[in-house]
Amino acid sequence: MDEPQEPQVRRLDARSLRGLAHPLRMRLLDALRFGGPATASQLAGKLGESSGSTSYHLRQLAAHGFVEDAPEHGKGRERWWKAATRGLEFDETLLDDPNPVVRGAADLYLHEVATTHARELSTWLGNRQRYSEEWNRATDMSSMTLHLTPEQTRELIQEMHALVDRYRGNEDPDAKTVRVHTHAFPLITD
Repeated sequence: MDEPQEPQVRRLDARSLRGLAHPLRMRLLDALRFGGPATASQLAGKLGESSGSTSYHLRQLAAHGFVEDAPEHGKGRERWWKAATRGLEFDETLLDDPNPVVRGAADLYLHEVATTHARELSTWLGNRQRYSEEWNRATDMSSMTLHLTPEQTRELIQEMHALVDRYRGNEDPDAKTVRVHTHAFPLITD
């Protein structure tokens, strides 16, 4: 019997980006990716939204292939949803698309990713007392400044991603879901 394959990373294109570039849709997708399958009502409670709103946005995400039914979880009329992929890959050329709607969606998407990163970090800081001393010592909130060319920056990013990929699929029973953020950008010094 074949094991089900883990969903792959999806590269965003102009059409799919327009279907995703909405703050609630991005939060819904993250909730399903990190929390597992759920109903619109469960997600509404978790995110502080109405179930009508979460239901509508889940259907929009499904129309663009980001989420799908999870019938193995449902009972009766409950509709369960799950993420269709394990991650997303942003195509930087979307920022230069000739269509201003696509450029606006790309900009909104990137700003929402940055907001999500800040929210996740703030949530950790506000809840770290719930974790053991061992977990508190195992976290990092560093800022490093380097002097690099664009080519060196791309090389650094590729090496960091390769390092993180080595830790995927950890089945250790003591492991927790750990969020790793990377940001590499030129610092405005003027």
